[in-house]
Amino acid sequence: MSKDCGDAGQAFPVYIAAITGLLFLGFVYFAVGQAAATRNGAQTAADAAALAAAQDARDQLREGWLDVIRDPAQWGSFLQGKEYDVLSACDRAAVFAARNGAEVDDGNCVSLPSGREGFNVTVRTTGTVGRSILPITESQHATASAKALIEPKCSFEEPEEPTPEETEPGPEPSGPAEEPDPITGLTCGGVSWTIDLDNPKLPSATDLFTVRLAGDDE
Repeated sequence: MSKDCGDAGQAFPVYIAAITGLLFLGFVYFAVGQAAATRNGAQTAADAAALAAAQDARDQLREGWLDVIRDPAQWGSFLQGKEYDVLSACDRAAVFAARNGAEVDDGNCVSLPSGREGFNVTVRTTGTVGRSILPITESQHATASAKALIEPKCSFEEPEEPTPEETEPGPEPSGPAEEPDPITGLTCGGVSWTIDLDNPKLPSATDLFTVRLAGDDE
């Protein structure tokens, strides 16, 4: 056997080992990239779910407020953004999580602690991190959490009623009853609103409340 043939025979196993190593590294990088994409997808789903819950609650607040619009004494909890059904809002969160390839398990959509209105939602991807790439990641799901806030934009200051003048009692007025005065004193985002009791309307939900994602430090 010639020297050249011997050198070629010795180099072949080294060549195979190098190719095998490169292929393995390629699989690892691909799995890492797929895992990162899955985690990013989980965060997108969590953000969408949290915002959906907060927006559903905001819409509930406006609808409930309209039901008591003629009685400012009942406006308090609506002004503060507290009068909504958490379960209904979390159902909406689950819908948007599913649209983004994730699910909200029981107990993973909750309203924020007292003092702030909004939701904390944790989702889990329906797809796995590294399906068919590496056995260790084949059954692992990505999870992510997001927090959305509901921030009231309105205040109400009921105008003071004028002191009635003292007059001699006279006959009871006849004819049609006087129309009720409109409700004033509601301010939303620096804009004053007047509630006409003959045709009561409220500003839009976006005029009444801000819905946004909260940062990690909030």
